[in-house]
Amino acid sequence: MTAMEPVIRPATPADLGAVAEVYAHYVHHTVATFDEIPPPLAAWRQRLDDLTAQGLPFLVAEVDGEVAGYAYVGAWRPKPAYRHTGENSIYLAPAHTGRGLGGALLAALIDACAETHLRRLVAVIADSGSDASAALHRRHGFTDAGRLTAVGHKHGRWIDTVLMQRALA
Repeated sequence: MTAMEPVIRPATPADLGAVAEVYAHYVHHTVATFDEIPPPLAAWRQRLDDLTAQGLPFLVAEVDGEVAGYAYVGAWRPKPAYRHTGENSIYLAPAHTGRGLGGALLAALIDACAETHLRRLVAVIADSGSDASAALHRRHGFTDAGRLTAVGHKHGRWIDTVLMQRALA
């Protein structure tokens, strides 16, 4: 028996427990996020409400009836002049990496941004030693925009971030 094709759809409040679990894995075990404590479920509810109110996408990928990953676009910076630029985030459940799910989520996220006020997307990628996230973004039209050296410290080491960007309009 093979896994069903993923269903990519807008996130609902019922998905947020699984979203929180996926993210907690990355908080505890990786440098993909600079968070050191996973946000509580209430913070995920607030994020979904805030993004929905702003007309920004928050998507989940469902495989065999379970949330296998998620992606959303939030504000790049809080100052008004940045209002047309968003920052994307994508996280996959560890059992669902390496199967094209990240690409499917990113493509759907970019498509969903066409319905928003955004003109540009930015990706801030922690340099974990793997090029997988940057390569994924390059395949979807992102270009390198810079590197910030040793800006994060987590799990006993200094981490760079790679900045990438993509035009939407």
